[in-house]
Amino acid sequence: MTVTVETTGAGTPESGDPHYPMARQCPFDPPRELTEIQAQEPVRRVTLWDGSHPWLVTRHADVRAVLADQRFSADVFTPGYPATSAGVTARRKNAPSFIAMDDPQHAFFRRMLISEFSVKAIRRLQPMITEAVDDLLDGMAATEQPVDLVQAFALPLPSLVICRMLGVPYADHPFFQARSHTLVDTRSSVEDSVAASDELLAYLEGLVAERETSGSEDDLLGRLAVRHVRTGELTRHQAASMGLLLLVAGHETTANMIALGTLLLLQDPEQTAKVRDGEAVEGAVEELLRLLTVTHFGRRRVATEDVEIGGVTIRAGEGVVAAGEIANRDPEVFADPDTLDVDRTPNHHVAFGHGVHQCLGQQLARVELQVAYPALLRRFPGLQVDTPLDEIAFRDAMVVYGVHELPVRW
Repeated sequence: MTVTVETTGAGTPESGDPHYPMARQCPFDPPRELTEIQAQEPVRRVTLWDGSHPWLVTRHADVRAVLADQRFSADVFTPGYPATSAGVTARRKNAPSFIAMDDPQHAFFRRMLISEFSVKAIRRLQPMITEAVDDLLDGMAATEQPVDLVQAFALPLPSLVICRMLGVPYADHPFFQARSHTLVDTRSSVEDSVAASDELLAYLEGLVAERETSGSEDDLLGRLAVRHVRTGELTRHQAASMGLLLLVAGHETTANMIALGTLLLLQDPEQTAKVRDGEAVEGAVEELLRLLTVTHFGRRRVATEDVEIGGVTIRAGEGVVAAGEIANRDPEVFADPDTLDVDRTPNHHVAFGHGVHQCLGQQLARVELQVAYPALLRRFPGLQVDTPLDEIAFRDAMVVYGVHELPVRW
């Protein structure tokens, strides 16, 4: 049965709408309130930071339906779009991201990058990733304990990899990591977000200009510069914007998955042993992606026409938050959804999204995690967290969830 909800327009305040995102009770689980909403009213209004009232979609099938339906726009400038923060919206005016565009624009930019992130291309990178992992673990082993796993391993690994792919000097990582941190922090002011974005864009435009002049195609920025900027298909600014997305997303998500996933594994010695011994590495990666879903603020859309989702009619102009973090705990899809099971199969999670906007870099993330977890656990079989769980600072206000620091010893 279809339930038609009458409203006075997108974003109109509704009494009693819960605020989203909600506070977590356990650092490894979505808020209990989301579980209750999924069970009782899986498509319902919520209140965001700016007082708007988009629809929250929580069931696995409904989240997939929203993300696969191009009647839901990903364009952040479409009226009614449920913004993550004022800073995120402001900086996207200066650095438009193709993940926040609709087809045909989205497809135009994405096509230029598909071959760079194909399964075949990522497999060619695996020896380099393995070498980077080994070098970082050597560095950890030579460091006085305790060691911050984030700074010593989790953050530099994906940063090194994406820098080598793009052709960005890793020596500049303090510069771009600091600005990336500003961009993914929902508490950043509009001024700080725009300044961080502008500085990164200027930096990347300089690298694109260098490649355009030299004609070097040895890295991704070079191939964009020579094959697309030189031909007039892209501007330097557009190429730099693509580079900015890849640079930020390429290290923020995987870095947090490495640290947070390690922390969760260490809570369960039996599951940890299976990963360390190589029995269930690929399954463990998929299971950690499902359980932790570090992109924990939902995937944002706005309806461009009336669409029925989960028995509710969402009107044109109304915002939608497709909450993958709770969809990945849907008991209709996942048995014992709150349990870590590295042998779980099948595991059709939506941690990388779904539909045409599904994460371009998912194969890279998978390979990095498949190499990182077992190598870390084998190198340090006595690995343990050096801080009580309730004293660890989690990234609740960041667009990408994780831990700020993770002191470990072995």
